[in-house]
Amino acid sequence: MLDEFTLGIVAIAAGVLILIGWVPQIIQGYKTKKLEDVSKYLVIAIFSGALLWLIYGIEIEDNYIIGVNVAAMFLTMTVLIMKLKYEKAFESIRK
Repeated sequence: MLDEFTLGIVAIAAGVLILIGWVPQIIQGYKTKKLEDVSKYLVIAIFSGALLWLIYGIEIEDNYIIGVNVAAMFLTMTVLIMKLKYEKAFESIRK
């Protein structure tokens, strides 16, 4: 069994690994103004899962679960907003 300190390190490392994948996507999308390959349904599903994990984390009073899922919700919404904004801009250019 892991002690509380080690378990905290594992939780932080897990959170960083889960969240870090969104950063290159956001940077690339911002630079290119294109997120065509990102499914909005996937982003919505991930956001929904993070919301449920947030509720769970609040219920069991686990700050690691709460923090990671608040950050996940922020990052997924950033990607979704960028995707919708860039798709709308692209559509207006095509007309």
